[in-house]
Amino acid sequence: MVGRMDKDSNQYWHLRSVYSDDDPKFPPTNVVEPLSVGNLFQLYFNAFIGSNIAESCVFPLDVAKTRMQVEGEEAKKSGAKMPHFFGTFRNMWKVEGFKSMYAGFSSMVTRNLIFNSGRVVMYDIFRRPFLYQNERNEEVLSVAAALGCGFTAGCIAQAMANPFDIVKVQMQTEGRRRQLGKPARASNMFQAFADNYRFSGLAGMWRGIGPSCLRACMMTAGDVGSYDLSKRTYKRILQLEEGLQLRFYSSMTAGFVASVLSCPADVLKSRMMNQPLDKDGKNLYYKNTWECARIIVKEEGPLILYKGLWPTWFRLGPFSVLMWLTIEQLRQWEGQSGF
Repeated sequence: MVGRMDKDSNQYWHLRSVYSDDDPKFPPTNVVEPLSVGNLFQLYFNAFIGSNIAESCVFPLDVAKTRMQVEGEEAKKSGAKMPHFFGTFRNMWKVEGFKSMYAGFSSMVTRNLIFNSGRVVMYDIFRRPFLYQNERNEEVLSVAAALGCGFTAGCIAQAMANPFDIVKVQMQTEGRRRQLGKPARASNMFQAFADNYRFSGLAGMWRGIGPSCLRACMMTAGDVGSYDLSKRTYKRILQLEEGLQLRFYSSMTAGFVASVLSCPADVLKSRMMNQPLDKDGKNLYYKNTWECARIIVKEEGPLILYKGLWPTWFRLGPFSVLMWLTIEQLRQWEGQSGF
């Protein structure tokens, strides 16, 4: 940090620190914790705990959202009425019972260890070179830097977690397959992994990597990046101090932005990952993400890309709030500053 120059009574210039007695704040406001291995591990496990607590509460909404996106494809092919969220949710509860609401949860917990923990930690690492202090001695991060760091962190984390995402989608849609009289595909996470590897090889574990990474990029930019930006903005504009109110407003904003940005990619991801394979392990419906997007937009209209937006928002809003409140509270108990 560059100091400031002052003149004395003899007109000599002197360099003094910006952190002098005349400055009202020391240390600078909004400064992140110094980067260390210990802090990174704490953030990693805080994010894992926070994401699992949040997921425990909102996971049924994720199952219903995935089922609705996939059933829309079936309805279009059969000419049946397009499903809506509440009808899908009610059918799951009535026909399949409470257990169906948490189908694929084991895979989600494992995925959180890689995806949600990884993206939060990587974002924290990536954003640090872009932080600077303005003339009011406040730490500032530009919108482009925050969203770009979130985009990059989400892409890397999802690339590592993609096999768990495939299994999660398959287990979430298993109940629907049973209703249609189709053979069981994923009775548990380990069996699903083994079958995916046997039928499609190692490369098949990354089926749908394009839309899944795109969704993760958008969601992380909207969730983690927007949360970071929202906190700084609300502190400056609304004069909110670090605490529950600031964290709640910021996480609600982040959840909404993440929902809007990620929904189209989420629809494509669900369609790509849920499609059946031929005897050679190749996709039967869509060869790649762009073909999937072209076909469904042509057959079902452009609004199909926002099929499930409201359940996505109903899920990501509470998810973001619960995850960030947990992370921030754990950081506070550990004696760290806010994220």
